[in-house]
Amino acid sequence: MKTLFIAISALLTTSTFAQLAPQASPAAKVEQRVGLTDVTVKYSRPSKNNRTIFGDLVPFGEVWRTGANENTLFTCSDDLVFGKDSLKAGTYSLYTMPAKDSWDLIFYSTTDNWGNPEKWDDSKVVLKTKAPVVNTKWTTESFVINVTNLKSDAAAIQLMWDETSVSFPFTVPTDSKVMANIDKVMAGPSGNEYYSAANYYYESGKDLTKANEWCSKAIAGEPDAFWIYLLMAKIQVKQGLKKEAIATAEKGKAIAVKADYQPYIKQFDALLAETKK
Repeated sequence: MKTLFIAISALLTTSTFAQLAPQASPAAKVEQRVGLTDVTVKYSRPSKNNRTIFGDLVPFGEVWRTGANENTLFTCSDDLVFGKDSLKAGTYSLYTMPAKDSWDLIFYSTTDNWGNPEKWDDSKVVLKTKAPVVNTKWTTESFVINVTNLKSDAAAIQLMWDETSVSFPFTVPTDSKVMANIDKVMAGPSGNEYYSAANYYYESGKDLTKANEWCSKAIAGEPDAFWIYLLMAKIQVKQGLKKEAIATAEKGKAIAVKADYQPYIKQFDALLAETKK
C-alpha cells in the first residue's frame, strides 16, 4: 500500500504526464492567416448534451467564459479593426455577453484567469464589439470558434453552438504592410543585408572585390557601424590592399572609440599592428 501511495503521489506531482482520460470539453486551436496577419484562438469545446444552452446553461446578460476550462485566448500579430475600434497586436482573454438578439465580444487584458475573473475589472476591457444573433436551421453539438469570411484584408470571428451563430467582422492592415514591403524592396538591400552578404563572401573565400563593394554600400547606409569597417579592412588585407585597409581600420577604430566599445577597439588595434608590419 505504501508503494502504491508513493507511485500515485509521484504521478500527481510530475509537471508533465499523459492525460489519463479524455476531457469532457476538449481543447482546440484555430490558426488562420488573414492577408499578412496571423490570428490564433485557443479554447475548449463544451457539448450540448441535450441541454438548453443560451438563456439557460449560459444566461443572457452575463459575462460568459466563451468555452470551458482555461481562458479562451485570442492572439493577433497585427492590429485588428472592429468597426471604428482598434485592437492592438497581442494576446487577450476572449469573453462574451450573450443576449437573445445580440452578443458582445470582449477582449480582456489579463490572460491567467480560470474562466471568468474572480473580480471583473472594466479597466481591463481592451475592446468590446457587438454583433447580431443568427438562429441557425441546424444544431451545432460542440461549441466552435472559427475565423471565417476570409478576404485579403478582412475576416470574421464566428462563434457557434446549439442553434446560435454570431459573427464579428474585422479588418487587417494588409495594404499598409504590402506597401511597406514594396517600398523596402524597391529601396534595395539594407546596410545590414549588404554587411551579411559581404561577411559570407569573406568567410567563404568568394569574390572579395564584390564583398568590398558591398561593405562600401553598407557603410553608406550605416556610417557609424564600426563593425562594418572592421570587416571591410579584413577584406582589403586579404586583397593585398594594405594602405586602404589601414585607412579603413583607422576610421572604424575612431568610431569604436567614440562608442567606447572595447572589444572592437582591441580588434582594430590588432589588425592595424599586423598590417603595418
